[in-house]
Amino acid sequence: MPTLTEDTQLGGQELKRIVFSEDDVQLRVRELGREITAAYTASDRLLVLGLLKGSFLFMADLVRAIELPLHVDFMVATSYGANKASSGDVRLLYDPGASLKGRAVLLVEDIIDSGNTLTRLIPRLEARGLASLEICALLHKRLTTLEPETRWVGFDAPNEFLVGYGLDYAEDFRHLPYIASL
Repeated sequence: MPTLTEDTQLGGQELKRIVFSEDDVQLRVRELGREITAAYTASDRLLVLGLLKGSFLFMADLVRAIELPLHVDFMVATSYGANKASSGDVRLLYDPGASLKGRAVLLVEDIIDSGNTLTRLIPRLEARGLASLEICALLHKRLTTLEPETRWVGFDAPNEFLVGYGLDYAEDFRHLPYIASL
Protein backbone atom coordinates (compact mmCIF):
# COMPACT_ATOMS: atom_id res chain seq x y z
CA MET A 1 0.00 0.00 0.00
CA PRO A 2 1.48 3.37 -0.96
CA THR A 3 2.13 6.01 1.64
CA LEU A 4 0.41 9.35 1.78
CA THR A 5 2.22 12.05 -0.19
CA GLU A 6 2.86 15.73 0.30
CA ASP A 7 -0.60 16.30 -1.25
CA THR A 8 -2.23 14.99 1.91
CA GLN A 9 -3.01 18.35 3.46
CA LEU A 10 -5.01 20.86 1.45
CA GLY A 11 -7.53 23.49 2.45
CA GLY A 12 -6.90 22.80 6.12
CA GLN A 13 -7.91 19.14 5.73
CA GLU A 14 -5.60 16.17 6.15
CA LEU A 15 -5.96 12.66 4.76
CA LYS A 16 -6.25 9.83 7.29
CA ARG A 17 -5.46 6.76 5.19
CA ILE A 18 -5.50 5.31 1.69
CA VAL A 19 -8.62 3.20 1.28
CA PHE A 20 -8.08 1.96 -2.31
CA SER A 21 -4.62 2.15 -3.90
CA GLU A 22 -3.95 3.38 -7.42
CA ASP A 23 -3.21 -0.20 -8.52
CA ASP A 24 -6.45 -1.50 -6.98
CA VAL A 25 -8.47 1.24 -8.68
CA GLN A 26 -6.92 0.68 -12.12
CA LEU A 27 -7.36 -3.10 -11.92
CA ARG A 28 -11.03 -2.76 -10.93
CA VAL A 29 -11.75 -0.22 -13.68
CA ARG A 30 -10.35 -2.63 -16.30
CA GLU A 31 -12.56 -5.42 -14.85
CA LEU A 32 -15.62 -3.15 -15.02
CA GLY A 33 -14.78 -2.34 -18.65
CA ARG A 34 -14.75 -6.05 -19.51
CA GLU A 35 -18.06 -6.64 -17.69
CA ILE A 36 -19.74 -3.70 -19.44
CA THR A 37 -18.35 -4.78 -22.83
CA ALA A 38 -19.91 -8.22 -22.31
CA ALA A 39 -23.31 -6.70 -21.45
CA TYR A 40 -23.79 -4.60 -24.60
CA THR A 41 -23.46 -4.97 -28.35
CA ALA A 42 -22.40 -2.45 -30.97
CA SER A 43 -26.05 -2.11 -32.05
CA ASP A 44 -27.09 -0.87 -28.57
CA ARG A 45 -25.93 2.67 -29.43
CA LEU A 46 -24.30 2.99 -26.01
CA LEU A 47 -24.13 6.45 -24.47
CA VAL A 48 -21.90 6.73 -21.42
CA LEU A 49 -23.23 9.63 -19.37
CA GLY A 50 -20.99 10.90 -16.59
CA LEU A 51 -22.00 12.92 -13.57
CA LEU A 52 -19.49 15.71 -13.21
CA LYS A 53 -17.28 16.62 -11.63
CA GLY A 54 -16.50 13.57 -9.51
CA SER A 55 -16.79 10.91 -12.21
CA PHE A 56 -14.44 12.45 -14.79
CA LEU A 57 -11.26 10.48 -14.00
CA PHE A 58 -13.14 7.22 -13.47
CA MET A 59 -15.17 7.72 -16.63
CA ALA A 60 -12.11 8.55 -18.75
CA ASP A 61 -10.43 5.31 -17.71
CA LEU A 62 -13.68 3.33 -17.94
CA VAL A 63 -14.55 4.31 -21.53
CA ARG A 64 -11.03 3.34 -22.61
CA ALA A 65 -11.62 -0.09 -21.03
CA ILE A 66 -14.96 -0.64 -22.82
CA GLU A 67 -14.30 -2.35 -26.13
CA LEU A 68 -17.38 -1.14 -28.00
CA PRO A 69 -18.30 1.90 -30.05
CA LEU A 70 -19.85 4.44 -27.70
CA HIS A 71 -20.68 8.09 -27.27
CA VAL A 72 -19.85 10.20 -24.22
CA ASP A 73 -21.72 13.06 -22.60
CA PHE A 74 -22.00 14.62 -19.17
CA MET A 75 -24.43 16.03 -16.64
CA VAL A 76 -23.57 18.34 -13.79
CA ALA A 77 -25.60 18.00 -10.63
CA THR A 78 -24.68 19.13 -7.17
CA SER A 79 -25.89 18.51 -3.64
CA TYR A 80 -22.70 18.99 -1.57
CA GLY A 81 -21.18 22.40 -2.19
CA ALA A 82 -18.28 22.73 0.28
CA ASN A 83 -19.87 20.41 2.85
CA LYS A 84 -19.02 16.85 3.84
CA ALA A 85 -22.69 15.82 3.77
CA SER A 86 -25.30 16.15 1.04
CA SER A 87 -27.67 19.06 1.50
CA GLY A 88 -30.46 16.96 -0.05
CA ASP A 89 -31.06 19.82 -2.50
CA VAL A 90 -30.01 18.46 -5.90
CA ARG A 91 -29.46 21.11 -8.54
CA LEU A 92 -28.97 20.24 -12.21
CA LEU A 93 -26.41 22.66 -13.62
CA TYR A 94 -25.80 21.09 -17.05
CA ASP A 95 -28.01 18.74 -19.01
CA PRO A 96 -26.54 16.42 -21.68
CA GLY A 97 -26.53 17.72 -25.22
CA ALA A 98 -26.85 14.25 -26.76
CA SER A 99 -30.26 12.85 -27.63
CA LEU A 100 -31.16 10.08 -25.20
CA LYS A 101 -34.22 8.74 -27.04
CA GLY A 102 -33.82 5.08 -27.96
CA ARG A 103 -30.30 4.91 -26.50
CA ALA A 104 -28.75 2.43 -24.10
CA VAL A 105 -27.51 4.81 -21.40
CA LEU A 106 -24.83 3.92 -18.89
CA LEU A 107 -24.91 6.51 -16.10
CA VAL A 108 -21.48 6.80 -14.45
CA GLU A 109 -21.25 8.09 -10.88
CA ASP A 110 -18.22 8.50 -8.64
CA ILE A 111 -19.88 7.53 -5.35
CA ILE A 112 -23.33 6.60 -4.12
CA ASP A 113 -23.94 7.47 -0.51
CA SER A 114 -27.29 9.11 0.29
CA GLY A 115 -28.63 8.36 -3.20
CA ASN A 116 -30.24 11.82 -3.37
CA THR A 117 -28.63 12.84 -6.64
CA LEU A 118 -29.55 9.67 -8.54
CA THR A 119 -33.04 9.50 -7.02
CA ARG A 120 -33.73 12.94 -8.49
CA LEU A 121 -31.97 12.40 -11.83
CA ILE A 122 -33.16 8.92 -12.82
CA PRO A 123 -36.83 9.91 -13.44
CA ARG A 124 -35.66 12.89 -15.50
CA LEU A 125 -33.58 10.58 -17.69
CA GLU A 126 -36.21 7.84 -17.98
CA ALA A 127 -38.76 10.42 -19.17
CA ARG A 128 -36.63 10.94 -22.29
CA GLY A 129 -37.48 7.59 -23.87
CA LEU A 130 -34.29 5.66 -23.23
CA ALA A 131 -33.97 2.12 -24.56
CA SER A 132 -32.30 1.18 -21.26
CA LEU A 133 -30.63 2.74 -18.25
CA GLU A 134 -27.91 1.10 -16.18
CA ILE A 135 -25.77 2.61 -13.44
CA CYS A 136 -22.06 2.15 -12.86
CA ALA A 137 -20.55 3.62 -9.69
CA LEU A 138 -16.92 3.56 -8.67
CA LEU A 139 -17.91 3.48 -5.00
CA HIS A 140 -21.11 2.51 -3.16
CA LYS A 141 -21.62 2.98 0.56
CA ARG A 142 -24.72 0.73 0.60
CA LEU A 143 -26.68 3.25 2.65
CA THR A 144 -29.62 3.29 0.25
CA THR A 145 -31.40 1.22 -2.39
CA LEU A 146 -31.92 2.73 -5.83
CA GLU A 147 -34.33 1.89 -8.63
CA PRO A 148 -32.89 0.77 -10.92
CA GLU A 149 -30.22 -0.87 -8.79
CA THR A 150 -26.60 -0.05 -9.48
CA ARG A 151 -25.55 -2.78 -11.90
CA TRP A 152 -21.80 -2.25 -11.73
CA VAL A 153 -19.92 -1.19 -8.59
CA GLY A 154 -16.18 -0.77 -8.39
CA PHE A 155 -15.90 -1.05 -4.62
CA ASP A 156 -18.13 -1.16 -1.57
CA ALA A 157 -16.98 1.89 0.34
CA PRO A 158 -16.67 2.51 4.05
CA ASN A 159 -18.97 5.11 5.58
CA GLU A 160 -16.23 7.75 5.59
CA PHE A 161 -15.70 10.93 3.59
CA LEU A 162 -13.56 9.82 0.63
CA VAL A 163 -11.44 11.87 -1.75
CA GLY A 164 -9.11 11.27 -4.67
CA TYR A 165 -9.48 9.85 -8.19
CA GLY A 166 -12.02 12.59 -8.96
CA LEU A 167 -13.70 12.80 -5.56
CA ASP A 168 -13.11 16.07 -3.75
CA TYR A 169 -13.57 18.10 -0.63
CA ALA A 170 -14.31 21.72 -1.62
CA GLU A 171 -12.53 21.05 -4.97
CA ASP A 172 -9.33 19.76 -3.28
CA PHE A 173 -7.85 16.25 -3.60
CA ARG A 174 -9.45 15.32 -6.99
CA HIS A 175 -6.01 14.85 -8.57
CA LEU A 176 -4.88 12.02 -6.30
CA PRO A 177 -4.48 8.70 -8.15
CA TYR A 178 -5.85 6.72 -5.17
CA ILE A 179 -8.90 6.99 -2.92
CA ALA A 180 -8.33 8.14 0.65
CA SER A 181 -10.32 8.91 3.75
CA LEU A 182 -10.47 12.54 4.87
